[in-house]
Amino acid sequence: MRFSSLNELVALCTQESVTIGKLMVQEQAQETGKTEQEIVEQMASYYQVMKEAVSKGLSENTKSRSGLTGGDAQRVQSFRMNHVPSLGDKASKALAYALAVSEVNASMGRIIATPTAGSCGIIPGVFVSAQETFGWEDEQLVYGLFTAGAIGYVIANNSFISGAEGGCQAEVGSAIGMAAGALTELRGGTPEQTVHAVGLALKNSLGLICDPVGGLVEIPCIVRNGFGAVTAQAVSDMALAGVRSVIPSDEVIHVMLDVGTAMPEKHRETAKGGLAQTPTGRKIMKELYGNKDQPARNRGNGK
Repeated sequence: MRFSSLNELVALCTQESVTIGKLMVQEQAQETGKTEQEIVEQMASYYQVMKEAVSKGLSENTKSRSGLTGGDAQRVQSFRMNHVPSLGDKASKALAYALAVSEVNASMGRIIATPTAGSCGIIPGVFVSAQETFGWEDEQLVYGLFTAGAIGYVIANNSFISGAEGGCQAEVGSAIGMAAGALTELRGGTPEQTVHAVGLALKNSLGLICDPVGGLVEIPCIVRNGFGAVTAQAVSDMALAGVRSVIPSDEVIHVMLDVGTAMPEKHRETAKGGLAQTPTGRKIMKELYGNKDQPARNRGNGK
């Protein structure tokens, strides 16, 4: 890739008068030796999987093998269809869709890791709901995924996307930044606004620990995906309104690295701290494994 930072990404897009999504398609074609059409078709297939996961999560049984989760997306969907949600219809739709995909993941269904399985609901929740709201064709959303990919590439190479390395800020936080940035560009934002969205999003999730109950990618992972989708929408609105990340987004990414590195091991996906070690969390672990002290890291569909 010709860029390693968001600042360099913006400079390239400005110089070549292209969007981040289109630049990323060109970069991937150059890196892989495939044609741009092949690259786009592959991403289009990923987007279909995301839409299928949304549909499955809203219509089928998504009870996880542990029995701890499942059905919350359908509860939220029913609520938004029969009541007036405080969030408004569009944000509550993104919330339901994100929960749906995360529950499909927990029930061992097929999802696309964006950037990880533990944060797989945020981008689909934002993208599929936005497509319905704005009437976009699939092709637009596919290029939006390339925008998200470019953002994720910079984050992964300068910080973390793994909860085991940097806490949930690295998984859910990165996914919120990717979704917010991509949505900003999809709605006509400039590369600069897109990158400001990333910084705004990441600042709001700094220090978020990874504390899966029982070591499973279920509690609190699933609800964090729902909240993350709503946050991404709010961030995009702020960026498009002209709100800027006073701390440059590349610097925010480096702060996430510093914070994650300093984070205690018990707060990095080990199930040894946080919610996992509450009385209820320990009780659940004992019921699942018969040994309340047993760490059960990365069980389920994985992070």
